[in-house]
Amino acid sequence: MIEPSAAAQSQASRPVGEGGLRLPMVDVRGLKKSYRTANRELELFHGLDLEVADGELVAIVGQSGAGKSTLLHILGALDAPSAGRVYCASTNVVNLTAREAAVFRNREIGYVWQFHYLLPEFTALENVAMPLLARGAAKREALGMAANWLNEVDLEDRGDHRPGELSGGEQQRVALARALVNHPRLLLADEPTGDLDEITAGRVFDLIERLHASHGLTSIVVTHNLDLARRCARVLHLEAGRLAPLVGSA
Repeated sequence: MIEPSAAAQSQASRPVGEGGLRLPMVDVRGLKKSYRTANRELELFHGLDLEVADGELVAIVGQSGAGKSTLLHILGALDAPSAGRVYCASTNVVNLTAREAAVFRNREIGYVWQFHYLLPEFTALENVAMPLLARGAAKREALGMAANWLNEVDLEDRGDHRPGELSGGEQQRVALARALVNHPRLLLADEPTGDLDEITAGRVFDLIERLHASHGLTSIVVTHNLDLARRCARVLHLEAGRLAPLVGSA
């Protein structure tokens, strides 16, 4: 059974530290990540630090191969660091078992990828309901909540359409609804407009901004689009294994 969660309830459940101070939604210290290649060990991050406050909208930019997607994977408990401390949504994701990581992702993380990854044999409504069904919700309840989210992304008349019958922008809006249907604390968006034309990309980003504000989200967006990145409260540049504020982003 799923307990409905509104933005106000989500805000009230956010982590609070000593003295009543609100803790960061993301707190990464000394992150290291390396891969063994045929000839040597490749170090992607060395001593990377990241703090994202509850309610922030942060963009991360950088060259291809810098590790932006890997960083999101570590935050979302899809990959493990080589060393360092990673607290995300008040959870030490480094110590999670595979089963615990799956539960954590379902309850705390909304993930949007560059490609929508919608299941082609299911309708838009059914795709949005999938995370709820995986969590044990009754089908009728899951479909009802999914319908509400399709309305949130302005696709209430597309619920019975399969992904192949939707435009690229519509597919990504369905993916966004699916990411948020469980009312996660944190939205991780990995190049969410990368496959879209400029006008459609702007509209999808408008929607991300609106849902971020209306549902009290904390959001981290990886993007190559500097114009969209600069619409975020903060822009960080990933280079040589570390994050730093993007020069001229303020």
